[in-house]
Amino acid sequence: MKRRILVAEDEEPIRDGIVTAFTDSGYEVIAAADGRQAIDLLEDESFDLVISDYRMPEKDGLEVLRSARRVNEDAVVIMITAYGSVDHAVEMMREGAYDYIQKPFSLEDLEFKVAKALDHLKLRGKVRYLEDRLHDEFRCEKIIGHSRAIREILRTIQKVAPSNATVLIQGETGTGKELVAEAIHRNSLRTSGSFVKMNCAALPENLLESELFGHERGAFTGADRQRIGRFELATNGTLFLDEIADMSLGIQAKVLRALQEQEFERVGGTRTIKVDVRLVAATNRDLAQAIQHRAFREDLYYRLNVVTITVPPLRERKEDIELLAEHFVERYAKELKKTVGGVSVEALRVLRRYNWPGNIRELENTIERAVLMTESDQIVHDDVALLGQAPSPGGSVETQFHLPPQGMDLEQIEKQVLIEALKMSNWVQKEAAALLSISSRAMNYKVKKFGLTHPTWKKHREPEPEPAPASERWEPGY
Repeated sequence: MKRRILVAEDEEPIRDGIVTAFTDSGYEVIAAADGRQAIDLLEDESFDLVISDYRMPEKDGLEVLRSARRVNEDAVVIMITAYGSVDHAVEMMREGAYDYIQKPFSLEDLEFKVAKALDHLKLRGKVRYLEDRLHDEFRCEKIIGHSRAIREILRTIQKVAPSNATVLIQGETGTGKELVAEAIHRNSLRTSGSFVKMNCAALPENLLESELFGHERGAFTGADRQRIGRFELATNGTLFLDEIADMSLGIQAKVLRALQEQEFERVGGTRTIKVDVRLVAATNRDLAQAIQHRAFREDLYYRLNVVTITVPPLRERKEDIELLAEHFVERYAKELKKTVGGVSVEALRVLRRYNWPGNIRELENTIERAVLMTESDQIVHDDVALLGQAPSPGGSVETQFHLPPQGMDLEQIEKQVLIEALKMSNWVQKEAAALLSISSRAMNYKVKKFGLTHPTWKKHREPEPEPAPASERWEPGY
């Protein structure tokens, strides 16, 4: 497969020369005449290497570099500059550039730097392969993703798994907390023992106590025989208590004692049962806040919180969506015996644009439904277009709206809609513009008009005049 190179250069002779030279050398080369065009290409397509001029109109080379690194933190970027000062070089390297070349330069020098950069990329690929092998050896194959957050979680699992430390996993519903707990068990010294799961929110208090600690025959109405509880079943293994914040304070006290003493009595029994259990707990609630509201025991919190792993929501790790979607397509295509080979570019844009309140569980259900319903050999835009009521190309979504008798502030409504679109698109302005069916330029104007900011954006300059509607613009005749 040909390596893909993006060339961002505003001087046409230089740009054409680079494109011709590398095309003749067997690369697939895409050209951009300014920084804004380059950034748009980076957001829509993938490239193995970026060659960017430092000084360009619209957006400068540093903004191109930052966009490349934002889209792919492993991006390999070579900067071109006519201002070869040490300060510029240091700034570019600090921002993550692989190398730079000063104008005027020979194509041979640039080709040498590109070859060196691509060798570096190849070496990085081998390192990633070895990391994946290590990943398999640590048996975390069910945790899918290459984002920084996921890699950090895997490193934490690797460190904590061999110990007997209690682990608290925090995260929203559907983020994969159970998979993290299972990975901890599978990579622990207890892997030959049982991995016992219990959802604390699924049962009322009296039944929950019996499920956790078991009961003796005759302990309560309907207890016609002895029952072994989850703590006892998990001895020499791992007990995973999901949604632990949903326990009553009384059950919490008994769990704390079982953790500290590694012993308990069955419901209705007097014999003390000794166990050897490692506990991994999970919750989607803020335990510190629950403690303040006297809904969770502080001593149990400190006993659980030896090591904390926070699993981010899917909207904060959108770079993993493609990998997850491809995984689910492969799984459900096999289950449903259908020939579906992946996700189209247009469908992937819809998946990335959606905010996923149900996280990975919602993505999995979406892909399963798409595989079942699609009439194509891949998941296409129309298979996922209903996500967040995203309109199909050229289409529209009818919305009923009722103006209250007292009226309303139209600009305030516009601002709120703008903020909601930015949140849904993870604060990527181009994607928010697509949600609202406006141009990127109009989005940029409105962001400045309302003084909106976000930590991932550069400081805004003064608002530019809003572009005139198409009906008012003069177009040359043909």
